[in-house]
Amino acid sequence: MTTYWTDQEYGARPRTIDVVDERVWNGLRSLITTGLDDGSFGYRFPAECPDGGAAFGCNWQAFGHMLQAEVRDIDWPLPEQLLPPTDVILDLLVFCASAVGQPIKESYHPYFRHDHLSWNREAGLERFLSDVNRIFARNGVAYELTPDGARRLLPEPLAEALRSMVFKTGDDETDRLLETARHRIASPKEDDRRDALEKLWDAFERIKTLEPGSDKRRQADALLDRAAVPGTGFRKMLGDEALALTRIGNTFRIRHSEVDQERLSSLEHVDYLFLRMFAFVRMVLKATGRGG
Repeated sequence: MTTYWTDQEYGARPRTIDVVDERVWNGLRSLITTGLDDGSFGYRFPAECPDGGAAFGCNWQAFGHMLQAEVRDIDWPLPEQLLPPTDVILDLLVFCASAVGQPIKESYHPYFRHDHLSWNREAGLERFLSDVNRIFARNGVAYELTPDGARRLLPEPLAEALRSMVFKTGDDETDRLLETARHRIASPKEDDRRDALEKLWDAFERIKTLEPGSDKRRQADALLDRAAVPGTGFRKMLGDEALALTRIGNTFRIRHSEVDQERLSSLEHVDYLFLRMFAFVRMVLKATGRGG
């Protein structure tokens, strides 16, 4: 992978941008067009030689038809002036990764003046992933294309906490909600990230009732008394934070959709609230021996 002087001198650019802009799109579109021209996508969509028995490149028409069938809202040919939504671009890249291979010249066909090709799937996929991820990295884009699809890159401290977190709350439904939230917050798709926040808030409400008893308020107080020494300033802060998080859940459209609730207008707001709630939940679970 190419190492640029600025990376060596100043370090890699932080990967914090979660929207593909026109500059990045133009680079990705050029990369895909080059793969169409040199036959890389002939691995899945081969153009057959008129004499039969061999392939010599990529069948653009077959590529385009299947692309539009599999990727919602994609324009074909790929637009130069209109910037597709980031979700659509990521789906396009996943589609291309499924079709790419490194073209290998097997023989020359003098009559049609083209080379008959075969494809090395592993080498072609590795090169395509490397090219896409270099474009993302150079532009600070917080996505990565892998052999299994596209994924969102989270800040490393959060990513490490999410990777290592184990849930042992004693309640299967709470564990399921936490596990779903852990996976979906890393998704590049907006709906998945909003759903992750909802699941985390649902888990928070259930965690309040994990201590013995039937009165939710007393159960929640008992939980926090186990997380911090009663009467201390930190215990008071935990109580204030639990109350603030409850109010946030009732004020904003996170768990419910009442008309008086405000929708979170930005994914930055979704991420912020997820981080805030996640830190609280993780600390309480660890302090009470329920994972974390």
